Amino acid sequence: MSTQNCWEFKNCGREPGGENAEKLGVCPTPVDTSFNGINSGRNAGRICWAIAGTFCNGEEGSFAEKRSSCTHCAFFKLVQTEEGISRTRKFLSFITEGDKSPILDGMTLKRIKAGERFITQGEIGDTAYIIQNGSCLVIVEKDGELYPVNHYGEGDIVGGVGILTGEPRLAHVEAETDMDVWVLKKALFEDISKKDPELLNFMTELVADRFDTKRPMAYREIGKYIATDIIGRGAYSIVYKGVHKSLNMPAAIKMMRHHMAMDPDFLNNFHNEAKIIANLNHENIVKVYDIEERFRTVFIIMEYIHGESLKDMLIHLNTIPPLLTAQFLAQICFGLSYAHRHGIIHRDINLTNILVQRDDHVKILDFGLACPIGTEDINASGTVLYMPPEQIEGNAVDERTDIYSLGISAYEMVTGQRPFPEDDIGALMDMHINQDIPDPSKIISDLPEPLRKFILKACRRDPMERYQNANQALQELQPLVKDFEPIHKETLLERRKTTTLLLTYREEHQLALNRLMEEFTDKAQNLGVDLQVADYHDI
Repeated sequence: MSTQNCWEFKNCGREPGGENAEKLGVCPTPVDTSFNGINSGRNAGRICWAIAGTFCNGEEGSFAEKRSSCTHCAFFKLVQTEEGISRTRKFLSFITEGDKSPILDGMTLKRIKAGERFITQGEIGDTAYIIQNGSCLVIVEKDGELYPVNHYGEGDIVGGVGILTGEPRLAHVEAETDMDVWVLKKALFEDISKKDPELLNFMTELVADRFDTKRPMAYREIGKYIATDIIGRGAYSIVYKGVHKSLNMPAAIKMMRHHMAMDPDFLNNFHNEAKIIANLNHENIVKVYDIEERFRTVFIIMEYIHGESLKDMLIHLNTIPPLLTAQFLAQICFGLSYAHRHGIIHRDINLTNILVQRDDHVKILDFGLACPIGTEDINASGTVLYMPPEQIEGNAVDERTDIYSLGISAYEMVTGQRPFPEDDIGALMDMHINQDIPDPSKIISDLPEPLRKFILKACRRDPMERYQNANQALQELQPLVKDFEPIHKETLLERRKTTTLLLTYREEHQLALNRLMEEFTDKAQNLGVDLQVADYHDI
């Protein structure tokens, strides 16, 4: 599928640095700031029809003034076709699966004429529409101007986020052609959601679709952050790359799937532990910046880290060398020891949740399922491939639960295989409960004895036979990682960081700025931050 932008399609040469940019001027599209700059650059080149001032078809002005020209443009039609093809999970196909759909039974069919506005920006609505035939445009109104930002066709759901969240509509929606739509009321949606968890899973994907990089900024604001690219999907969450709106600081934004976030027990436990998780401060644990609730789910804002997961590393390496594995394991144990001392069990240690940076520095990710030591895991939350018997059986979890999961991960790292290669979930659970893992040295004959012993002991079915805490596990790995500093130096926990803040201001604002800095200094000192101020003149 093509991903051309407008200047490539038109071959106009008016992009920044293009052959005609100096003579004819740079096209407004790649430098547009209508949505805080998020749609600038290549993204804007996919929605050139939303940018005021473009005139490739001879019509200059706002979208309202050049609407007819843009909607008949060959590039506009190409983008709409490609966007439609990319939406593989159509709601219409979802609700018509099987012989009878309870959600379809409760809806009515409605005809909407071309040009009719059937959703109004700013209103709170209790209705969504599933398109049977026809198409429509989504148009954001900003500062009196209209900006088309999306296009929906057959099978799409329009207004679904509104009935999911109860928030005001983020845009107008107008029929582009005559349309036949199924009308879905909020009360019916909520009734079916309680009976069919798969509908909640679908709604998670619907919200995820709204955060696509080609969608408007209004759909992607999460507190102080804006979500952009999807960088990972899991059973419990979807992770985006994001950016702080004012500081331009990168972040990772994890959205919990709705079947988790709308479970009252999960949400209550999550809020109870959220502050503890956010306060974890260790070099081997990803830092949590903030926690937000929107779209009837929970978003965890974390530091954005460049690197690859152990799972991805295994894909291209097949196995990880034993000594490097030992170094990774030591760092993970170091981070787990810190979390356990603060009363937190990760509960989902696996290859996907361990990220390796370029310098082989390891970060533990995804504390979204974390819980206090001693929690009874009735729902067996976690990843079954790495889950110990006590967690599968819904018993209390503690430090030894994370150690078992780490042992299974270590087995896979050195052998490139799962200890229990079973795809049936029920059978896999039985294996964890009733079978010891195979000896990894049967596959890797030169496996160092300390690493072999670590794997076998960490994966004992009886928690009493495992390492009782992460520090004991670290001691087993000691001969293989003698030069690994964090094992010996707890002082690394006190490592300090420095941030430079440069303020440029007018002289008449000096007094107000002094007051602001006094307030900022007091709050910083309460956090244990040392603040130094220096003046730079004539910048």
